[in-house]
Amino acid sequence: MLGSYGGFNIGDEAILTCVLACLRVHRPDAHLVVFSRNAEHTRAHHAEADEVVDWEGVSRNRVLDVLPGLDLLVLGGGGILYDGEARRYLRLVRAAQDRDVPTFAYAVGAGPLREAEDREAVRTVLADMDDVAVRDEESKLVLEEVGLEREVTVTADPALLLRPEPFTEAMMRDEGVPTEARLVGMSVREPGRAAEKLDEGDYHALLADVADFLVRRLDAHVVFLPMERHDVRHAHAVLSHMTAPDKGRILHGDYSPGQVLGLMRHLELAVGMRLHFVIFAALTGVPVLPLPYSGKVFDFARRLGAPALVGVAREQAGLLLAEVDRLWDEYPQRRDDLRTRMRELTETARETCARCGSLLDEIGGGRRAQEHGRDLPYAAEPRPLHA
Repeated sequence: MLGSYGGFNIGDEAILTCVLACLRVHRPDAHLVVFSRNAEHTRAHHAEADEVVDWEGVSRNRVLDVLPGLDLLVLGGGGILYDGEARRYLRLVRAAQDRDVPTFAYAVGAGPLREAEDREAVRTVLADMDDVAVRDEESKLVLEEVGLEREVTVTADPALLLRPEPFTEAMMRDEGVPTEARLVGMSVREPGRAAEKLDEGDYHALLADVADFLVRRLDAHVVFLPMERHDVRHAHAVLSHMTAPDKGRILHGDYSPGQVLGLMRHLELAVGMRLHFVIFAALTGVPVLPLPYSGKVFDFARRLGAPALVGVAREQAGLLLAEVDRLWDEYPQRRDDLRTRMRELTETARETCARCGSLLDEIGGGRRAQEHGRDLPYAAEPRPLHA
């Protein structure tokens, strides 16, 4: 498995958890190898991984030596095919292809892709992959725009299959979060290549307006959930703009994706920018207002039936507050529709696992490992798909 793994983003760690679980169900005896940007973190947090290989800051030959023993290289999931990053991941995928290792794109996200080197890598390497699944329609359109000419299947984000873990009242008290108060969750993020249209000053002040409105309207405390380490700074910036900063708390602990999902059950409402924050809220049945900053969030908001706001800008404050108000008032009538949509999305996410399992069945368990002399404990014959 090759992705943005290593503890940098809770969403990516949730994806790895779910991809490992999928492969483990399909091949209980498989030897699962994870290429990680921080092998120490992955070893400590993902017990399902049998072997973890550093692929950043190490000799390229050391990484390439692992490839000939693989039966399959799984790329993703997650949003990894964008400018400046796509070429890095796809060099390793191309190296696997050059060694006759089958390759599978596991519900990846694509875009923005404007740089010529990244566009060329995506166009040529994905064309030679055994199967390509993307997590949203926006990614498929991006791949078509760069000139990829092959079948691409749209499924859904792998993290939709994540299971919750307890987030206890003791954990909440440790974070200074009141256990008897009404709680609203909020997620912010930093500007950058994946969120080029965000203006820091604008959206910090705008989200502070939203947080203050929720405090007054719902008599609530606002809990900021950082999905990435840089989110903490931006949560503090929003808090500094609030007129009621004493009603805001920022989580600082190191939590697993399942624990963050478990925290969602304590919330009454969620407003957020990070895609996986929105996914976690929807999985728990919490009324959620996505704040789109990129195509992937727009696409998930559409599939969720949530309001498709045009963007995140200060001049939209009135519209945004009206949407928050309406979300709270209308949620009881929308609850069943949300549940139906989430069932459909989770079933679609399972399709990626089924496609990966079918490819493993075609390859045959352990055949390539035996050919290359690598002692991997695959079954001798393909197993039926169980999930």
